[in-house]
Amino acid sequence: MDRSAADMTDVETRTLGHMLHDGLAGLNAAQAARCLVAVAALLLVLVTLDPFPDLRNEEVTTVVGGRMALTYISWGLLAAVAMLFVAATDAPALKSLVTPLHLCLVGWLLINIVFSESRGVSIQRFVLAVSVTSLAVLLPLLPPTQRTFNLCLGGAALVLLVLCYLGVFLAPQYSMHTALDLTEPQLAGDWRGSFGHKNIASPVMTILVYVGIYLSAVGSFVMGPAIAALAGIFLIFTGGKTSTVLCLAIYALASLIYVTPGLWLKRVICFVPLIVMNLLTVGSVLSPALGALTRLLPLDPTFTGRSAIWEFALAAVAEKPIIGHGYAAFWDDVTARQTAQGSEWATSAAHSHNSYLDLAVTIGLPGLMLVILVFVLAPLGNFQSAQAHNRSRALAKLFLTVWLFGLYYGATETFLLERQNPIWFMFALAVAGLHFLARFQCVEQTEPDR
Repeated sequence: MDRSAADMTDVETRTLGHMLHDGLAGLNAAQAARCLVAVAALLLVLVTLDPFPDLRNEEVTTVVGGRMALTYISWGLLAAVAMLFVAATDAPALKSLVTPLHLCLVGWLLINIVFSESRGVSIQRFVLAVSVTSLAVLLPLLPPTQRTFNLCLGGAALVLLVLCYLGVFLAPQYSMHTALDLTEPQLAGDWRGSFGHKNIASPVMTILVYVGIYLSAVGSFVMGPAIAALAGIFLIFTGGKTSTVLCLAIYALASLIYVTPGLWLKRVICFVPLIVMNLLTVGSVLSPALGALTRLLPLDPTFTGRSAIWEFALAAVAEKPIIGHGYAAFWDDVTARQTAQGSEWATSAAHSHNSYLDLAVTIGLPGLMLVILVFVLAPLGNFQSAQAHNRSRALAKLFLTVWLFGLYYGATETFLLERQNPIWFMFALAVAGLHFLARFQCVEQTEPDR
């Protein structure tokens, strides 16, 4: 029995070793550096420069200038290096990003910042958002082959998972919510790993489940199942109900879209449930009929009383429906706002708990429409094109699944365009991946001249 187990372990070790050797074989210094930048970007967004925050310490809620400066410098330098690498070898891919729709979105964000209620705050946070989003968009182009991309993605995922599990077992006070937390002590016992909240840990773990499934599908029979299993177990212990429910539901929906032939039918399958979900949540505070319907449901679509904050956010949209209140500049201090009076939930909230509503508040309805065109409608067309050209089907399905999860998760939480939010990073990476797969073929093996 012991010998058999040892033999099996030896086989798995050799398999992993062969995978690493095959993936890294033939890489020159520049290609290895590109992979290093990709892994560094993934670890920076997933692990961060300040992992395992102590939620019992009052300083955790304060912004430390030096720490934020290091964050800006790290993201800025990585983005600049990534741009130099990609510009040298993938100029056509970069040019494909320069479209009228993308330019309109960037232009509107700049206009919005000019008219922001807190222009300095908007400018500062927009700079970080540009660096983070640029890295997410460039990341699919950094590894020289699809195999090295898989290794970078899987390696970063394993590092994060190992850190999270070590934290839970060795320092639970820093990796689990406790009754001594200054905010939300009722979450005591829920795992958060290296993150500051279970609501960040749970969607990240969901995405890692998808990464593990993808790696298993492309032949990584050790790394793939390990990532999927570890992330799935951690997801359950976070207590994140939304992410747990969406995890398998979104994968099933993505699988259905994957086998559906026509683009219009894909759109119906993808967007009709999303529209219904938003109508039953935010829509329930707009329409008395929808509100009455939601009260008949066996579950609470307001997610424990979020209707108050949705009403507050909708009132904020009505104040400035076109230009909005300013990118990332609305929720810092809402207690002084007239529309917040009488709503304790609204005055204590950090966001509207709906990505689409939050964008309407901050960058206005035109900005929301541009984001929907770029990040909601276009990716499905790109997936259809990639599928029609038979380009890396497994990778395309991974990007589709992560993108779909983001769309539906956005109906309950805020993450779209949110600076260094890891869900936003992975969502933007998936959108960019679908954009490139619709136009270019992945490199399967290292090319001598690259």
